[in-house]
Amino acid sequence: MTDDLCFRPATELAALLRGREISARELLEMHLERIARLDPSINAVVTLDADGARAAADAADAALSAGQPVGPLHGLPVAHKDTHATGGMRTTMGSPLFADSVPADDELVVTRLRAAGAIRIGKTNVPEFETGSHTFNPVFGVTHNPYRHGLSAGGSSGGAAAALAAGLVPVAEGNDTGGSLRNPAAFCNVVGLRPTPGRVPAWPSPMGWYPLRVQGPMGRTVADVALQLSVIAGPDPRAPLSLGDDPQTFAAPLPERLDGLRVAWAPDLGGRVTVDPAVTAVLASSVPVFESLGAVVEEDCPDLSGADDVFGTLRAWFFAAVHLDRSRQHPELVKESIRWNAEMGAKLTGADLARAEMARTTLHERIVEFFTRYDVLLAPTTQVLPFPVELEYPTEIGGVPQDNYLEWMRSCTLVTATGCSALSVPGGFTPDGLPVGLQVIGGPRADRRVLEVGYAFEQATRFGDRRPPL
Repeated sequence: MTDDLCFRPATELAALLRGREISARELLEMHLERIARLDPSINAVVTLDADGARAAADAADAALSAGQPVGPLHGLPVAHKDTHATGGMRTTMGSPLFADSVPADDELVVTRLRAAGAIRIGKTNVPEFETGSHTFNPVFGVTHNPYRHGLSAGGSSGGAAAALAAGLVPVAEGNDTGGSLRNPAAFCNVVGLRPTPGRVPAWPSPMGWYPLRVQGPMGRTVADVALQLSVIAGPDPRAPLSLGDDPQTFAAPLPERLDGLRVAWAPDLGGRVTVDPAVTAVLASSVPVFESLGAVVEEDCPDLSGADDVFGTLRAWFFAAVHLDRSRQHPELVKESIRWNAEMGAKLTGADLARAEMARTTLHERIVEFFTRYDVLLAPTTQVLPFPVELEYPTEIGGVPQDNYLEWMRSCTLVTATGCSALSVPGGFTPDGLPVGLQVIGGPRADRRVLEVGYAFEQATRFGDRRPPL
């Protein structure tokens, strides 16, 4: 019974809690027991505050018993990404430079989750300074994929994805620049949403106008992700990109049919990425699923020329601004990939940034035109299957060399450059049982649309119901 409850969707658990069919304390203890039993071999939850969580769960139960109003996430255990500041709880960013750092206050996404009733249980593992899509660092070590020990859980929200897949928490959050919500969701057979920039306001932030890095929800189901988005989205005047739309629109019921939906299918993003044939073989069965749901599917892709330059330039600029000083002052304590990316940024000129911004503008215009003809674009989330944890990143795909830690992630980084919302939803399994993710990409600000499409596909396939052999 314990394990069954730990794998129930967050939406169901929230209803059970509000109906007092189970208490927040009981649900918490089930998850704490599972963490103690399973996480030593996974290494997803790297900081745990069991006593603090118990006190919060008891307070939640008392509030409900007293008839006080409770939030949409009332009593649900949550583990926060270890790059998100948690007041009074260690936030290391996976770096020895911050191994003992304890912020005084929560950052906004943490504040909103707790205000919605979630119970803070701990922190999830990340790559050093959330750099790269493989979760390992010198502070806590490597996170293993629950579907196969010894393989990567992805990153940078790899600890969050692994914790969800293993039933250690029912809800989690992360952030995404080059795929950090989408890649680990694909590797771990869960759901991750990269929202439109500004949908989930980030505060505090060193560069509030920066468009590539966004925060967003992860869950085991699309409805769980939509529920979380309804509480972490919404405007905040301190975040200059924040959108003013009512976040409650994301909590509305999601459809199971897609009649008349116009779908573009781009198995290699118009020839711009190399994809492992094992990934393509699994996702090929997605097209008839969408057709059976009433959609019209064509193989097509927007013109993504310039997207690599946009992403690479703006990311390097950010890395120089945020990481260059520490990389030069403490090179022995900062991994080589970070130093490399920061030094790339240091070489940029004003003309380079202007060129990237102009390319981003023309790319946006082409994307807008494309989505007048289609409602969504489908593509692989990742170009590879989960790889051995000993590798920092795949160095080749189908015989094509990957020269740095970013190239193998281009199925996500190209989409990042467009500013579109993108959802990774379970897309099936290889014959030997490894998960594959399907990326559902919407037009600008089409967050609700990608959730609707992902939900209908999820309900038709039920790939997300398949649990890891723990």
